[in-house]
Amino acid sequence: MRTQRQVVDFSLRRRALLREVQSGRVGTYEVCDASPYLKSAAKFHGEPTDELCPVCRRENLTHVHYIYGDELRQSSGQARRLAELPILAMTLSEFHVYVVEVCRACGWNHLVEQYLLGRDGLVTDGGETPSRMRGGAAE
Repeated sequence: MRTQRQVVDFSLRRRALLREVQSGRVGTYEVCDASPYLKSAAKFHGEPTDELCPVCRRENLTHVHYIYGDELRQSSGQARRLAELPILAMTLSEFHVYVVEVCRACGWNHLVEQYLLGRDGLVTDGGETPSRMRGGAAE
């Protein structure tokens, strides 16, 4: 996605947690605790992946994209399909996306990454962002 920026990847934290589960220091009941709302969001708004659940190995993981931002108003905190994000990114100046992986079989869930989207991240041919061109606060 062209406007994606300030990406935070949580794969190291995920690997450490899975090591703790595999060693027995953390129980599966502690990490397989997806709420009914998260499971429902995975079912209706999630994007299936090719990756097998690292805990139960029964089902492929699903990525759920949650969006947060002031411009979203009452839509802030909702799950959205991946295909909707570029449209929102061209419409709104800035919003955060949190990607959560979910196993609908056992309830494993973990924050995969977070990033920022929106028009303010667009770079024009001259190398300036639209907020700099229109005299915004980013000058």
